[in-house]
Order: sequence, then C-alpha cells, then structure tokens
Amino acid sequence: MYLCAVLFAFFLGGVLALGVRTHLWSPAETIVQIDPSTGEEREVQKERFFRDVTITRTVMRENEAGEKVRAQEERTFTSNNIYNRVFTLHGAVMVFLFIIPSVPAALGNFFLPLMIGAKDVAFPRLNLLSWYVYVFGSLMTLGALLGGGVETGWTFYTPYSTSTEFGQTTLVALAVFVLGFSSIFTGLNFIVTVHKMRAPGMGWFDMPLFVWAIYATSIIQVLATPVLGITVLLLAIERMFNIGIFDPAKGGDPILFQHFFWFYSHPAVYIMILPGFGIISEMITTHARKPIFGYRFVAFSSIAIAAISFLVWAHHMFTAMGELAAIIFSGLTMLVAIPTAIKVFAWVATLYKGSIALNTPMLYVLSFLFLFTIGGLTGPPLAVLSTDLHLHDTYFVVAHFHYVMMGGTVIAFIGGLHHWWPKMFGRMYNETFAKLGCLLVFVGFNLTFFTQFFLGSNGMPRRYATYVEEFQTLHQLSTIGSYILAIGLFVHLGVFVMSLLNGKKAVENPWGSLTMEWDTESPPIEHNFLHEPVATHGPYDYDQPIVPPRTKPGEWPLPDMPEGDDGANTKRGMF
Repeated sequence: MYLCAVLFAFFLGGVLALGVRTHLWSPAETIVQIDPSTGEEREVQKERFFRDVTITRTVMRENEAGEKVRAQEERTFTSNNIYNRVFTLHGAVMVFLFIIPSVPAALGNFFLPLMIGAKDVAFPRLNLLSWYVYVFGSLMTLGALLGGGVETGWTFYTPYSTSTEFGQTTLVALAVFVLGFSSIFTGLNFIVTVHKMRAPGMGWFDMPLFVWAIYATSIIQVLATPVLGITVLLLAIERMFNIGIFDPAKGGDPILFQHFFWFYSHPAVYIMILPGFGIISEMITTHARKPIFGYRFVAFSSIAIAAISFLVWAHHMFTAMGELAAIIFSGLTMLVAIPTAIKVFAWVATLYKGSIALNTPMLYVLSFLFLFTIGGLTGPPLAVLSTDLHLHDTYFVVAHFHYVMMGGTVIAFIGGLHHWWPKMFGRMYNETFAKLGCLLVFVGFNLTFFTQFFLGSNGMPRRYATYVEEFQTLHQLSTIGSYILAIGLFVHLGVFVMSLLNGKKAVENPWGSLTMEWDTESPPIEHNFLHEPVATHGPYDYDQPIVPPRTKPGEWPLPDMPEGDDGANTKRGMF
C-alpha cells in the first residue's frame, strides 16, 4: 500500500516539476498590442506555459442593512502566481509525500522484519494506523491542490505564509502536522523491532547495513519530527486566530520560525538519504560478490550522521545570524561530510577486485556513486561563508539539493526496487529495457541539473518565474533533460507493469545474496517464515564457503579456501 501511494506521489510531483521546467523554457516578454476598437497601444505579457486565469467564487458579505448576502468575487491568478503554486506543491509533495516515506515506509516495512528474521514489525496495528494517517495527510495536501494551492514555497517561510489571504496555506500546514504523526509512528515501530525482534544468533554487528540505516533514520524521525509538528501547528493557529507568533507586524519573530523549521528539516535531509545509503550497501555487496569494506565504520557512520544532523540546521540561515554563530555552524556543516565520506570510501573499496555483475541494480549503484559524489562535493561551497554569499538562493543550491536528494535517495530507491522486485512480487523483469531506463534517467538527470550549477554560479536566483535572456539556452537544456528523465522513469514503469503481467517467475534467491530476506519464498508467505530462522553467518560473508540461502550447491561460485587460508585472499569467480 505504501509503495503504491509513494509512487503516485512521485508521479504527481514529477508532473508538477515538468510544468515548472516547461514554463521556464523561455523568459517573460512584454509585447505591444493595438486595441482594434480604439487604436490605442498597450503592453501585455507574451503567453507562456502558465497563463493568467480569472476565477469567480461565491462568498458571503454584509450589505448596507447588515444582512449577509451571497456575492460573486473574482480573483485573477497571473502566470507568476500559478508558477509559485506549482513549484511550492512540487516541493511539498516530493519531500513530505514521496522522499521521506519512500524507503522507510515502502521498503523498510517490507524488508526490515525479513532481514532480521522477524515475522512482522513489533506493532502491526500501529503500522496500519501510520498508513491511514499518511493517507489522510496526503488527501489534505491534494485538497489544497484542488483548492488553488499555496505559493509560499515548501518551506512556508514567514511572514509571507502568515499574510497570504488567498490559498490553502492553513490546510497544507495542518496536512504536514498530520503527516508528522505517521513518520513518528513508523520510527518508533522500527526502533522497537530492531531492539526486540532480531533472530537468534543475530547480534548488533550481524545486522545488514540497511537495518542500521533504517535504525538511525528512525531515531531522527522520533526526535526531530515533533519540532516540525509544533512549528506548522503554530503557523496554522496564527493564521486562524490572528495571533502574533511569527509575523513581525503582530509582534512575532520570523527568525524563530526558521530556527524551528530547520531544526527538523535539516535532519530530515538525512531521514531522506540514510535509507538510500542502506540500500546501496546491500546492492553493492550482493552484485560485487564481496564483503562490505569496513562494516563497523559504515554502521557507526550512520549513527554519527544522525547525531551530527541535529547540530547544523542554522547553515540555512547564514544571512540571519552573527559572524561567530555563522562560523561555528559552517565548521559543523563540514564535519558531517566525514561520516558520509567514510561510506563512499567503503563502497568504492568494496567494488575493488569484486566480481561485479553489470545488471540494473549495479548500474544504479554506479549511478548513485557518481551523482551523490557530485552532490557531496558541491556542498562545501555552500558551507563556506565566503562562497555562500555568492551562491546563496541561486540555482546552484537547487542543483546541489537535487543531486543529493534525487541523485542519492531516488536513484537508490529505484535501484532498490529492481534489486528486491523478485522477492516482493515473485517475478523477474526485462533486463534490457530496465538498463535502457537507467541510461535515460542518468542522462536526463545530469542534463537537467548539471546545467543549473552554471546558472547559479552566474547569479540566476532560484524560485523566479522568469529570467534574463542570457540564461535561456541553459534553461532550455535543463528542460530538455527533464523530459528525457521523465521518459526514463516511464520506461521503468512499463518494465514493472510488464513484469507483473507476464514476467518470468523468479527463483527465491536470483542474486545469490546471503541476507536473511532471501531465505523465504518469493513473494514471502504470511508472517515471513515457516520456522523461526537462526543467524548462522554474517550478511556479507562472501569470502566464506557459504551456500546462499534457497540456492543449490554449485549454483553460485564459492571462494577457493586453501588449507590454512583465513579467507583474506580468496579468489572469486566472475559471472
């Protein structure tokens, strides 16, 4: 259910993104028209993708006698108003409805119990409640979309979000408040499941790294999400009851809103990316037939990222603080790169001399390493105060954010779907078309967002509905890339649909993986296992003569183990 819901949110957010990019195909132009009846000249805006729209609605007003009567009210939305609403809802849908719940809710709920040998999560009914809360919050967001949308940006910055008269800002704020409960419930469920329901023989350092990543993510969800919930609730209360909390015109403090919002929303970046890290760790070992390099370092780096994420929120606010505070937060921001770099180094070292299978999951691993590294390397210029002065609020930030979030989380999510698809649905997919989709996604993504680094470096502000003509070529390249990216995603959708309709029946362990989720049928039976499983080996012991679960001896090449060899210099067969 979660998978269907988050994929729908992904589709909706993607359509909104294409609308934004299409609108930016050309800048706004003023042309002169002659009124045929009067012969007078007048200046008008040349039509673009989003056009001016006038709507009429019925409202209740008091007449001169003090009686309430129905009246017709007209409101004109300019193309710029519509652009603001579309990119706001694109951000809100992608962040709150897709990326945050995508891996933990859609894949974590399915595979975390399987990977630790549990029959289900610790609290199945709480899990179901989390689903219904998520659906309710999503419907509230869609209601705001149908009601005209909001134009505050997905960050809901005050005082703009407290002063907009027309729109659905209050409804979206309450929707985010509701969605926060779903996130908290899921995090609590996972923490208890990991602590209490591991299979016999599975210690903390026998757990798959995907479980470590979900565990670290759950800690952030439980500790940080209440802050966001309180913040958006206060925003809704201020709008409904005209109380001065964040609006300076009423005695409020807009900087307080930013502190509250980013205290959650920067840790939320790691809610989004940490589960993707876990997926990459699983795929890279399986499809390279090699133990993960530095298991404990990778595991503890997830916990370190979760801890440090609470210390860097104010780097979003360099322009709103003193020099000393800015220097401190700049240094802390650089610190978070260390555990992240440990992971990237471990993944690259794992690939070294591995028996690499260039199938679709591995292609997504390689895509992730390339794209996420670009996202990581473009972070320090935004953390350093001197360069941030120039790059702040430009398209450079947009490109960096998308290289981390989509080039990281979404690419890992799509790769994880291909990796675990045979286990989830018991069907294989067309490898040729899946690789084609991966290629289109990779090319389209880079064409869309790499050009935006040049736009930002040359001073193109983000969020603007128009631009100077000098930027048109780069914007058009970015728009072309967005359509190539969309085509690639639709290719993947077609691959999955055809797999469900007439895909070849999958064997129970098509990749020869050693983790416990492959030690059951495909798709898994109710309560996952017929008998309580026992952990008899590590999740990445590919250098040991272990027959992968649910496979036949000789089906997968085992390392040669000469007498006296400790397994450090094994020879792995290529496949």
